[in-house]
Amino acid sequence: MNTPTLVTYLVLAAVVVVLLGFAVRQMLKGWMHRVQRQAGAVGLLPALPDTVGPATVSATKGMYIGSTFTPSWQDRIAVGSLGFRSKAVLTRYPEGIMLQLTGGSPIWIPEESITAIRTERAIAGKVLTYDGILAIRWQLPSGTEIDTGFRSDDRRELAKWVEEDSK
Repeated sequence: MNTPTLVTYLVLAAVVVVLLGFAVRQMLKGWMHRVQRQAGAVGLLPALPDTVGPATVSATKGMYIGSTFTPSWQDRIAVGSLGFRSKAVLTRYPEGIMLQLTGGSPIWIPEESITAIRTERAIAGKVLTYDGILAIRWQLPSGTEIDTGFRSDDRRELAKWVEEDSK
């Protein structure tokens, strides 16, 4: 390889690195702008209770998909723990629902805030070909109504969540 060709490759590589860095910076800037824009609507999440009764629906392992503003299944919330997809364990108590996230803060959904629990095919950009996502509609302390999506490792476990809500 001669020197002019090597210099050309190095210049092109530097341009590609700069363009990739710029694209990543713009994506992060957009995400942070979304967080700032949504912070007022989301407000503070409910505090974890000091004690809870025995579980009415046992722990269900799976994936926290994300939360969205209702009624749009695509308007993803980016604020705090609500904004990041992660492995999770979902458990229902008489006082509410505990969503324990791997690598994140737990999310507490008080019983009086829950308006519906159903299965869906899509939420927060995740789309399935079957009703395999548990969607919990609830109201934040700020008054904003959101849907929280959870995909169980075993799809058959979702039936006990929907049954428990219909009681």
